[in-house]
Amino acid sequence: MTPKALIITGYGINCEEETAKVFEIEGAKAEIIHINDLIENPKKIEEFQIMAFPGGFSYGDDTGSGNAMANKIKNNLNEEFLNFARQDKLIIGICNGFQMLANLGIVPALNDNYGKRTVALMHNSQARYECGWVHLKRTSDKCIWTRGIEIIHLPIAHGEGNFYTDEETLNQIKSGDQIAWKYVKEDGSPANNEFPFNPNGAIEDIAGICDPSGRILGMMPHPERFNCFVNEDGWTLEKEKLIREGNQLPKEGKGLKLFKNAVEYFTK
Repeated sequence: MTPKALIITGYGINCEEETAKVFEIEGAKAEIIHINDLIENPKKIEEFQIMAFPGGFSYGDDTGSGNAMANKIKNNLNEEFLNFARQDKLIIGICNGFQMLANLGIVPALNDNYGKRTVALMHNSQARYECGWVHLKRTSDKCIWTRGIEIIHLPIAHGEGNFYTDEETLNQIKSGDQIAWKYVKEDGSPANNEFPFNPNGAIEDIAGICDPSGRILGMMPHPERFNCFVNEDGWTLEKEKLIREGNQLPKEGKGLKLFKNAVEYFTK
């Protein structure tokens, strides 16, 4: 079966094309649909096996990052989205999409309580928008999206990526193996909340979390933007190293692995 990926777009979202592209590269059939069109035809959601909330600045983030879009979904499509989340399907929220998932309560959904908000993405601790590259370490064995990855180098572009929750919720997330990614230094050692390795001040260097099943992932960095070798920061240096070692230059970017994992969930 060829899985179908629903890429949700709307006012202010700006990463839908890249997100659709990476799913298509890995063998899924991707369709970009505006949130207003889904509201007009909510049964359309049932056609898909994968749902993606891309990055951007939905509704200008004027009422808080991802908040207006989350409220629009709650007010018009809440039952359809919660039903999708509870099925054996996959969801990813990237950057602004992670903020939406957090606001919707789709992650971490402790005790399978989908729809209850328990975490937040606050303003970056240095109070400015950050755009650059970070290293992430996979820290969950259950997350489907991160399978086969140990450390990955990915771009970030956000002003509100500072992950926060209360101590009790954090302990539940940890005990449930729901911390999918942590920011680390290049050698894989902990970022220890040190800038720029942790670019936003996130508690315990958390860069992404999943739901209890591992099917739903929210993360701040952008894997869809590292879709080919020459997308990576510093790729020219890496090219020279590979040439001098006599190795072939890769074509694909390492960010594609997440989307390959998603497609293979339905095809293998």
